[in-house]
Amino acid sequence: MNTKKITVATAWLDGCSGCHMSFLDLDQQLFDLIAQIDIVYSPLVDAKELPAMVDVGILEGSISSEDDLDKARLFRQHCKLLISLGDCAITGNVPALRNQFKLADVLNRAYYETATVQAQIPTRGVPALRVPVKPIHGEVVVDVFIPGCPPRAGAIGYVLTELLAGRVPDPSSVTRFGA
Repeated sequence: MNTKKITVATAWLDGCSGCHMSFLDLDQQLFDLIAQIDIVYSPLVDAKELPAMVDVGILEGSISSEDDLDKARLFRQHCKLLISLGDCAITGNVPALRNQFKLADVLNRAYYETATVQAQIPTRGVPALRVPVKPIHGEVVVDVFIPGCPPRAGAIGYVLTELLAGRVPDPSSVTRFGA
């Protein structure tokens, strides 16, 4: 009997973290999955560094900054299989709405026009924004797409269960965009 657990890493890029909340909404199924997976890197655990090789990487959010791009590339390099989780990861969704405007206009609106105290664009500790905002597969190869805003917990559970069983999941059988 093979008792080796599948390693899983998760991260969120530009988005609301709702997809990770859906992952937690697996409730009892999450306990069943934990018997078969080891979450080695995630905002849900204490690990600070992505291991050299991970079986499954799960990214939510779009690529909106240099930090997002670096993390997406790091996950692609270190994950055997990469999952794009949620509509922001797949289409750019809400973060990509800024693509229709000039970045300077967006920053001016956010940091000058609406400021009530210390109007200024932050420069320290803030990643450089990219133009345009892109879905994850716009920059790195993605193996599985799980749509939804956020995806239903059952859809996430289905994909992970299929992968654990050694099958290629068909998320379109349990998902649709926006739900």
